[in-house]
Amino acid sequence: MSSVVIIGGGPGGYEAALVANQLGADVTVVDRDGLGGSAVLTDCVPSKTLIATAEVMTDMSSAAELGINFHDAQGDTATGIRVDLAKVNARVKALANAQSADIEDRLTRRGIRIVKGVGRLGKGEGRGGGEVVATRPNGTEESIHADAVLVATGAHPRVLPTAQPDGERILTWEQVYDLTETPSHMIVVGSGVTGAEFASAYLALGVPVTLVSSRDRVLPGEDADAATVLEDVLERRGMTILGRSRMQSVTRDGDTVTVTLTDGRTVTGSHCILALGSIANSAGLGLEEAGVQLDDGGFIRVDKVSRTTAPGVYAAGDCTGGFMLASTAAMAGRIAMRHFLGDAVQPMDLKQIASNVFTSPEIATVGWSQAAVDSGEIQADVVKLDLRGNPRAKMQGIRDGFVKLVARPGTGVVIGGVVVGPRASELIHPITLAVAANLTVDQVANAFTVYPSLSGSVAEAARRLHQV
Repeated sequence: MSSVVIIGGGPGGYEAALVANQLGADVTVVDRDGLGGSAVLTDCVPSKTLIATAEVMTDMSSAAELGINFHDAQGDTATGIRVDLAKVNARVKALANAQSADIEDRLTRRGIRIVKGVGRLGKGEGRGGGEVVATRPNGTEESIHADAVLVATGAHPRVLPTAQPDGERILTWEQVYDLTETPSHMIVVGSGVTGAEFASAYLALGVPVTLVSSRDRVLPGEDADAATVLEDVLERRGMTILGRSRMQSVTRDGDTVTVTLTDGRTVTGSHCILALGSIANSAGLGLEEAGVQLDDGGFIRVDKVSRTTAPGVYAAGDCTGGFMLASTAAMAGRIAMRHFLGDAVQPMDLKQIASNVFTSPEIATVGWSQAAVDSGEIQADVVKLDLRGNPRAKMQGIRDGFVKLVARPGTGVVIGGVVVGPRASELIHPITLAVAANLTVDQVANAFTVYPSLSGSVAEAARRLHQV
C-alpha cells in the first residue's frame, strides 16, 4: 500500500486525500488551521456568506420598484434598512466552523489520519520515498513516512511596511469577520477581485465606501465590458472610486484611518481593508532543500499534473499561484493523486476553468477572452447581448448585465463566454459545458431553454452567432 502525506487541509489537500483514499493509499493529512483551510475558515466561505447577506440588502432596496413596501408595527412606512454586523459576522464564523467540522468528519469516517500541526519535508524525498515532519502545537514532532507528498499550504494576504493591519481598524480580508460595529466609512485599497468583492458587499450593507485603485479601472484582469458595467453600477449606488491612485501608506489615529496616496492626497475613514494580493505559504517547508523549485514570487513551480521539480513531491492550490480558486486547488489535488497512484488522469485545461467575481452584479467568465480576440492572439467571433432585453430580467427589475459568447469562425465552436448579472455564477455553467464539450453555437441555440429565463439570453446569443 502506498503512503501519501498531504501538508495542508484546504480544498487542494482534503480533496486529494479523498481521492488517494479511494484509490487505496494510506493517507495522512497534516493540518495547521483546520480542515477546509483559508477557503473555508477565512476566505471563500466567509466572504461569500457575507456577500449573501449583502445580496438580500440589495434585493430589499429595490423592492419598492416591484410594488413591495415595508411598514413598522404601527403601520408607518419604513424608510430604511440596517445591518447588524455583529450578528452577520457571528453567523459567518459559525457557518465556516461547521463546514470545517463537516470536512474533518468526512475524512475521519473514511479512515484518513489527521495530524494537527505544521508539516515540513524531511529527509529522503525522492523515488524511494521520504518523510514529512509534523510539529504539533505542543512542540512535539512526528516523522511520517511518505511515498509521495502533496504540498497544499495555500497563501496569506500581502501587506506592506507602510500599511500594517492591526485587526481592528486596518484589516486584511481575513480579519473583517471580527468586526462587531458597522463601519461609518470603509476604505478598500486594491481593485482586484478581492477588493471589488468587499467594496461591493459593504456598499450593499449600507456602508459608505471609497475604493482606491492603482489601475485605470476596477478589475483590470477581467473582461473590460464587464468591468465597465460594474464600475458604473457601483458609482451609481454611491461608491467613490479613485482610479489611477496608488496607496503610499495607511495609518490610524484613534477611530480614524487615513490612507495617504503617492500624489499627496489623503482619504479618511473609520476602517480600511487591504486587498493587495497574496503571498505563497512556501517558507519553512524544506522545499528548496528537497529540490522543489520556486518562482521569483515564492510560488511552487508545477507541471500540468501537479508535479514539482522534486521526484515524489506534488503541489496544489494557492501555493502554486496561477488561478487562485478553491475549484482549481481541488482539481489540482485530485489530479496529483490520480497521477501518482496510476489512475487515469487528464491534465488541467486552463481554458475550461470557470471563475466568478461575487460583486453586485456578479461577473462570470470561462475560456478565451475578448482581450485575446482583440489582440489577435486567437481568431473568433464575439456577440454581446444585454440582459435588459430579456423578459425575465424585466420582471425582476434587472437592468445591468449581459451575456457574451466567443466562438470559432467557420465551425462555430464555443470557446469562451462572459456573464454579468445576478447569479452569473450559476448562469455560466451552460457556457462552461459548451466550452468543455466543444459544442457549436447551433447546438447551444437548439437546446431548449425555459421561458421566461435568464438562460434564454445564452441561447439567443448563440443564435446570433449562427454560421450561415
